[in-house]
Amino acid sequence: MQYPARFAPDEDGGFVVTFRDIAEAITQGEDLEDAMMMAKDALVTAMDFYFDDKRTVPPPSPAQEDEALVTLPSSVAVKVLLLNEMIGQKVSASDLARRMETSPQEINRLIDLRHATKIDTVERAFNALGKRLAMRLT
Repeated sequence: MQYPARFAPDEDGGFVVTFRDIAEAITQGEDLEDAMMMAKDALVTAMDFYFDDKRTVPPPSPAQEDEALVTLPSSVAVKVLLLNEMIGQKVSASDLARRMETSPQEINRLIDLRHATKIDTVERAFNALGKRLAMRLT
């Protein structure tokens, strides 16, 4: 998942970074390299708001001419897709736990961005939702 970001020069130096699709993600950096690093961090941090509120995370839109793409880490992106699918199907953590024959606490860890989750567990969750997790190398 790559989200378009605008890197606007700041009058005090450096760059202010904003995301059109994820309004909660705003940051700045001293130079372009620092701004990009901060943008990745701000994007991940903003995802917490969606997870905490159990809101659908907007998909990334195509980049416009004056925007750069910021990639969401794969470990976060797959959990975003899972959260969105759960919300879309109106499946609670308890419902998913029953489908996967596990505890609701395990599902809460599964949808916690700070908790490392094995990809096989994420795949099982998608399967329990009637979906198949597919990966590709580009």
